[in-house]
Amino acid sequence: MRRIGTILGAAALTVLAVPTNAHAAAVACGGGVSTGRVAVNGCISAQRGKEGRIHTREITAYIKARNTGPRAVNVSYEAFFRVVDGGHWVKLGSGRTHVPAGGTVEPTEVGSSTRVCGPVKVEIRVHARADGAAWSGWSTAGTAQCQT
Repeated sequence: MRRIGTILGAAALTVLAVPTNAHAAAVACGGGVSTGRVAVNGCISAQRGKEGRIHTREITAYIKARNTGPRAVNVSYEAFFRVVDGGHWVKLGSGRTHVPAGGTVEPTEVGSSTRVCGPVKVEIRVHARADGAAWSGWSTAGTAQCQT
């Protein structure tokens, strides 16, 4: 009985470890900016999709934050999106997170936009503000919308 329980437990862990989406896109991060003692990176992913016969890309903006200070801090952030050639910036989302002292908040999704596939490059930009600090500069990241 104990052996069967061990086998079933291992099988359950294996099932939990398998990603739910085999076509998940990689997350690429842009250069760092800072606000107070928090370093911020804007990150982007582009995941393939299809709606009927139309090929799409789900463009997702993320934020990554690293606190180099001795105290935990709350960080507010915003992300914007645009098509590089001639597009205007559109807000994808905003939020707030708690970054522990000396800790890192891994890429956290801020917002996303579904776009029709086209031969264009897209980019996101993210900025953040730690409590008591000014807004950071912009951290940008880009991708070709229909790359495989």
